[in-house]
Amino acid sequence: MTHISKFLLRLGFRAIVGAAMIAAAAPALADEPGPGGSKPPVPVTGQEVYTMVCQACHMADGKGATGAGKIPALASNPKLKVAAYPIIMVSKGRGAMPWFNDTLSPAQTAAVISYIRTNFGNAYPEPVTAADVSRLAGPPAH
Repeated sequence: MTHISKFLLRLGFRAIVGAAMIAAAAPALADEPGPGGSKPPVPVTGQEVYTMVCQACHMADGKGATGAGKIPALASNPKLKVAAYPIIMVSKGRGAMPWFNDTLSPAQTAAVISYIRTNFGNAYPEPVTAADVSRLAGPPAH
């Protein structure tokens, strides 16, 4: 092997090692989980939380459903008048209703409860706050 061939071989080896070191130092740009290769959006408003979390069971019109089980209606529901009831139901669950205390933030819980209490034929305009949720829900379950 000639002197020039050895030089080119060493240069190529150094280029490969250098490229590998740069690639290892670069942040991973792998695809994120979720549809379309990106994380799903985080719901912020009460309507967004309802659409992304609650609607699958309670239906788009809030009237609930009957099938393998009975999903209660949120529409025109007098139990929603006292804000503590939906706060505890959403945060701690009961029966077939799962708890969301470790899934939704207090702000998201307050937003969705305020949304439900002022929509679907409900007229309970007193807003629910994140402080109300934190006080009644307690710490997230682990």
